[in-house]
Amino acid sequence: MPGRVRVEPLKNPDRPYLALGLEGSANKVGAGVIKHSEDGRTTVLSNVRHTYITPPGEGFQPRDTALHHREWALKVIDDCLTQAAVDIHDMDCICYTKGPGMGAPLQSVALIARTLSLLFNKPLVGVNHCVGHIEMGREITGAHNPVVLYVSGGNTQVIAYSQQCYRIFGETLDIAVGNCLDRFARVINLSNDPAPGYNIEQEAKRHARLVSLPYATKGMDVSFSGILTATEAYTTDKRFRADGQPRDVDDVDIITPADLCFSLQETIYAMLVEITERAMAHIGSKEVLIVGGVGSNLRLQEMMGIMAQERAGKVFATDERFCIDNGIMIAQAGLLSFRMGFNTPFAKSTCTQRQAFRTDQVHVSWRA
Repeated sequence: MPGRVRVEPLKNPDRPYLALGLEGSANKVGAGVIKHSEDGRTTVLSNVRHTYITPPGEGFQPRDTALHHREWALKVIDDCLTQAAVDIHDMDCICYTKGPGMGAPLQSVALIARTLSLLFNKPLVGVNHCVGHIEMGREITGAHNPVVLYVSGGNTQVIAYSQQCYRIFGETLDIAVGNCLDRFARVINLSNDPAPGYNIEQEAKRHARLVSLPYATKGMDVSFSGILTATEAYTTDKRFRADGQPRDVDDVDIITPADLCFSLQETIYAMLVEITERAMAHIGSKEVLIVGGVGSNLRLQEMMGIMAQERAGKVFATDERFCIDNGIMIAQAGLLSFRMGFNTPFAKSTCTQRQAFRTDQVHVSWRA
C-alpha cells in the first residue's frame, strides 16, 4: 500500500501543498481548501458549507439530503475556491468523505469528487469522516496526544492513538448522542435551525430543574436509547406543560420542556465525561480533545473541563466552524495522507456507510 512507505510526514514539505476537501456525510455539504507550507505551517484558506434544514418535528431523509447536496455543491465549491483565491488547477489532490455516513448523501459528494478528478486530472483521496474530525481538531487546538471524545449525530466514541492507529476505547451501544438529542428535539417540536442540539442547549439554559433519568454506562461503553425513551415519557405525563412557560412558585410538580432539555444534557454528558476520564486514567493522558458536531456544546465543554481540571489536565475544543461537519477537515486529513504517498484509485473511489469503515480501520501513516 503506497501510504505505508514512510512513518511520518515531512515537517517542512519541499513546496506548498494544496488540497480541496469535500464533505457530505449528513445534512451539510461543505468544501474547504487547506495549504501546507514549506515552513511547516497549515493554513485554512477557505471553509464553506450549506446545511439542509427541515421543518420543526422532522428529521432529514437520505434521498432529500442527497438532492440538497447536488443542488448546492457547485455553489459551495465555487465560493470555496473564490474565498481561497486559488484555482482548482492549483490543487495537488481532491479529498472526499469516503465514510461513514448516510449512503445517498455520501454518494452524491463522491460522484462530484470523481467528476472533478477526471475533469482536472487530479488524484483522489478518500477520507474517513471520523479521522477528519480528529486531525482538524488536533491542528486547530494544538493538542499533542489527547484522549479524543468524538460526539456527533451518527457517532459516539472515546479514542486514543497508538502505533499508527486510532484505537476505540468505548462507544455507544445503540444510537449516537447527537441522534438522541435530535430525536428528542423533534418530540418537543424544537426548530432545526441552526441545529436541534443547539436549540436544546439554549432551552436548557432557561430556569430548569433536574428530573430523574436512567444513567447507562457499561464499562467503557454508553447507551442512549433508554434515556431517550424515559425523557420522551415525561412529555405524556399529566405534569408536563408543553407551552414551556416558567412555572409559578406553587407549581412544584410542573415539568417543562426546559426541565427535560436540561436533564437530558446533564445526564448524557455526565456519562460521556465518565468514560472519557476512565480512558485518560488508562493511558495516563492529561489532555482531552472534543470533536464532532456535539463537541461545540458549551455545557459539555464545561463539564469536561471540570473533570480535566481535577486531574490537572486540559480540554481542547473548537467552535462550530470546525466541530460541525465541514470540508476543511476532509482536506486536512486527506492531504496528510496524500503527502505520505497515498491516493485512492479511481476504481475504488466508492463510499461506505458506518458499519464498514470504522475509525480504528484507518492506517494513520502520518503519525509516528
